[in-house]
Amino acid sequence: MPRKPTLPKLRQAAAGCRACDLWERGTQTVFGEGGSRARVMLVGEQPGDREDLEGRPFVGPAGRILDDSLEKAGIDRRAVYVTNVVKHFKWEPRGKRRIHQKPNSVEIGACRPWLDAEIALVKPDVVVCLGATAAQALLGRTFRVSRQRGEFVPSSLAPRVLATVHPSSILRAPDDETRRAETSRFVADLKRVAKALK
Repeated sequence: MPRKPTLPKLRQAAAGCRACDLWERGTQTVFGEGGSRARVMLVGEQPGDREDLEGRPFVGPAGRILDDSLEKAGIDRRAVYVTNVVKHFKWEPRGKRRIHQKPNSVEIGACRPWLDAEIALVKPDVVVCLGATAAQALLGRTFRVSRQRGEFVPSSLAPRVLATVHPSSILRAPDDETRRAETSRFVADLKRVAKALK
């Protein structure tokens, strides 16, 4: 960790992180991205296959859903900081595909200093936890997105903190109708964020 951190210095330092075993299988560290004074920070679980290959967060199919939903909610993607709780892709082979595996508490704990440093530098007005892993990592293991989704909850992380689903869960919806309904709910959660910024 750099003594006087900036986002570029943190990104550079994180590129060589060996705090857990995930670096051995990940292509590269996928650090957060966005403005150093972004008012909104979106925190997901971990990079996916595309993110791992490109080295940037939320550039795969879930990222496209996120971009579209932010636009519908009236939030400029360029004005947000996007990152993940875990900075390396955890996966298992299935045929020729690399299938996502949920990170464990050791891996989440190993990456936590990077996320804490990102939050401390950006100082967002709103932190949005995308999915259960991010929400439980930041708000405690008893937090349930299913119960408190879309609600602002007290936290020392930022003036306002909210949890919602991860956009990848929308991709896993069983049919188009469910996918449309889940996208609408996701956009509604992001609209609450947009309203809080006014």
